[in-house]
Amino acid sequence: MAITVPNLIKERKFPFILTLSVLLLCFAFLIFTNTKSNPYLLFSTSTTSTSTSTSTATSARQSSLPSSPPPPRQNDGVPAAAAVVINADPNSTRIDWKLCKGTVAVDFIPCLDNFKAIKALKARRHMEHRERHCPDPNPRCLVPLPSGYRIPLPWPKSRDMVWYNNVPHPKLIEYKKDQNWVRKSGDYLVFPGGGTQFKDGVISYVEFIERTLPTIEWGRHIRVILDVGCGVASFGGYLLDKNVITMSFAPKDEHEAQIQFALERGIPATLSVIGTQKLTFPGNAYDLIHCARCRVHWDADGGKPLLELNRILRPGGFFVWSATPVYRDDERDQNIWKAMVVLTKAMCWKVVARTVDSSGIGLVIYQKPVSPSCYEKRKDNKYAPLCDQKDGKNSSWYVPLSHCLSLLPVDNKGNLFSWPMPWPKRLSSKPPSLSTESGAEEMFYEDTKHWSDLVSDVYLNDLAINWSSVRNVMDMNAHYGGFAAALIDLPVRAMNVIPIDVPDTLSIIFDRGLIGIYHDWCESLNTYPRTYDLLHSRFLFRNLTQRCDVLDVIVEMDRILRPGGYIVVQDNMEIINKLSPILHSLHWSLTLYKDQFLVGKKGFWRPTFGETKS
Repeated sequence: MAITVPNLIKERKFPFILTLSVLLLCFAFLIFTNTKSNPYLLFSTSTTSTSTSTSTATSARQSSLPSSPPPPRQNDGVPAAAAVVINADPNSTRIDWKLCKGTVAVDFIPCLDNFKAIKALKARRHMEHRERHCPDPNPRCLVPLPSGYRIPLPWPKSRDMVWYNNVPHPKLIEYKKDQNWVRKSGDYLVFPGGGTQFKDGVISYVEFIERTLPTIEWGRHIRVILDVGCGVASFGGYLLDKNVITMSFAPKDEHEAQIQFALERGIPATLSVIGTQKLTFPGNAYDLIHCARCRVHWDADGGKPLLELNRILRPGGFFVWSATPVYRDDERDQNIWKAMVVLTKAMCWKVVARTVDSSGIGLVIYQKPVSPSCYEKRKDNKYAPLCDQKDGKNSSWYVPLSHCLSLLPVDNKGNLFSWPMPWPKRLSSKPPSLSTESGAEEMFYEDTKHWSDLVSDVYLNDLAINWSSVRNVMDMNAHYGGFAAALIDLPVRAMNVIPIDVPDTLSIIFDRGLIGIYHDWCESLNTYPRTYDLLHSRFLFRNLTQRCDVLDVIVEMDRILRPGGYIVVQDNMEIINKLSPILHSLHWSLTLYKDQFLVGKKGFWRPTFGETKS
């Protein structure tokens, strides 16, 4: 009998055929889905086609612009179904954890609290004692918690008040009580928005600057600024309302815990000093630099401090200086003003505004040139000679200050850089400092789209993170800043770090309207303990393990992460298997997603004195 469909039906074999067909379809579906590559896990920025036509490249750029991520899921950090909870006995890894000891143990910063090295310094005239002096070997103790420590208040409440027990430092309250910096109210420290130069409050002061020079256009033309000697960072904190991101910095202990107050408030800040070394920023980075009675002698040492500001100020950028030499007539102030006139003229800075407000506080606004023509016309350049071309590299890690005028930046075709697009377009537009080499622009847009999709689909929805508790974020290996850009619509602020042993892309991050620093993760960071809610690391450890012990990096991550905070490590399983036992020994909870995303949550556990884990 011929095998035909009617005959099969007649012999009642149709159910068997139907079942076999369904099984074959299921098998084909499984084969198909398993051969599709995962765009998130296999994405790489190291390869891109260079033979794309102009029309195709334009289309790719348009389709690669990031869309705003959806609001984060308001959960309690429960992992997605695809995530695996990694359970282990914290005592299974033999690490003898001990608490740090000494008077500064709770706020220990290894590279700034190396008192043995500081005591041995031959000079302190140029703030050498406030610079980095990292111990060798790295300390492996864990910082204790302050008595009564609590999970920090959420943003935006934290901008105006924080728990006193989290930063129990009363000296600044008394020292600055007449200037409304900070006051204690019950269990809280309250920040009224005052300052030495903010007689009518910081909001009035911010508006006063823009009225003085309307072309500043906060949050559109001026997006990224540096606040030198920032106090408790109220200036930067209130500028966030105007879509301005401020890097606030001051030296440790000049005013007790001012940077710690700023970070506890959720305002981006770092510990630094203009001493003998360059600041850890790229050249031509900031749109505006601000100094309100910041106690820096700009003309000292042949003008090196002001020449360093010139290096990091974008061509066409502004320096706002609010200090007594601008508006007082006594001999000391006038001598300082005259020295500034000589120095700024030699640097080709132009005074674009000088005024005094109703409270008697004055300021002057300088602008850096956008063309080298003034440099070429100078008759006497002994105060600020031009730097050699070899000094133009962006490296500033442990590099001495220069007594020379940095050249204006040009691309590899010799063209001067343009000012970035107005915010928010600059976030996703081609950065002026991006390489003009073939394929670089497409690679940038691919990276932007990759992070937009990955954050939206995985980070916000599938990882065991309660985003409502996250404010201070650090990307430990930021590349183009794509992770920070993808978080831009959330109430978080990211500090982007470019490690010193990877290609330098920090200028691109600043071009996008974001902030960041250089750092070597084999050393301790210039920040207080418990200052970040989330640390993000993408393929960072594969390079680090060749230069330093991964245990030292984990100790540092534990130091700067708050209890209840998270780490997200995207890496291969070899690295994850190295990290997991160490993190478990710290009593962190761990989950693994897609065999590539390790999420760790830090708890409140600290070893007791003399406790040994075996």
